[in-house]
Amino acid sequence: MFIALATLIFIHFCALITPGPDFFLVSQTAISRSRRDSLMVVAGITLGVMVWAMLALLGLNILFEQVHWLKRLLFVAGGLYLCWLGYQMLRAAFAKQDQDANQANAVNITTLPQTAWRFFLQGFLTNILNPKAVIYFGSVFSLFLNNPALDNLHGLLFVIVSIETFLWFTLVTFVFSLPKFKRGYEKARQWIDGFSGGIFTAFGLYLLGQK
Repeated sequence: MFIALATLIFIHFCALITPGPDFFLVSQTAISRSRRDSLMVVAGITLGVMVWAMLALLGLNILFEQVHWLKRLLFVAGGLYLCWLGYQMLRAAFAKQDQDANQANAVNITTLPQTAWRFFLQGFLTNILNPKAVIYFGSVFSLFLNNPALDNLHGLLFVIVSIETFLWFTLVTFVFSLPKFKRGYEKARQWIDGFSGGIFTAFGLYLLGQK
């Protein structure tokens, strides 16, 4: 039982540290906005993971086997959403920049969500439409749930993956919100926003191209 539990914890950690839409959103928000805004994104991502974990406990893999078009629909929705996020970041990157710092900040502010709940919602939608989450919870995570040694630990698994997700992305937030990263961002704002936007757009286009 302990070995099976430790294995799942390790595999979930590996899934978390693999760069994907969640990681890029948290790091970009932490470096370009504030620690508080990034933590709201983290809270939204954590809720998304909790939803996926609950669906896996309820038989997500069986649902995907029965309804083949559902996974494809999620991929299309995720692709469109990631392309939209990428467009927002690219628009910020290629917007006409003034030397005036206040005007530069105004461009950035108009292209990103303002209130806490919008950052939370952005984090939630990014995770719930994240293809990596669809694949992971619909296959790898679900396979572990079939392990007889874990039959009485499903509630504990739910708590563990939720806390593990929150702690990892909180760490990412604190690292990327350090003053050194902030100063680097200010010097290369256009390049960083452009790179982030390109990454999100590439993720989205890749999903839309899947059959």
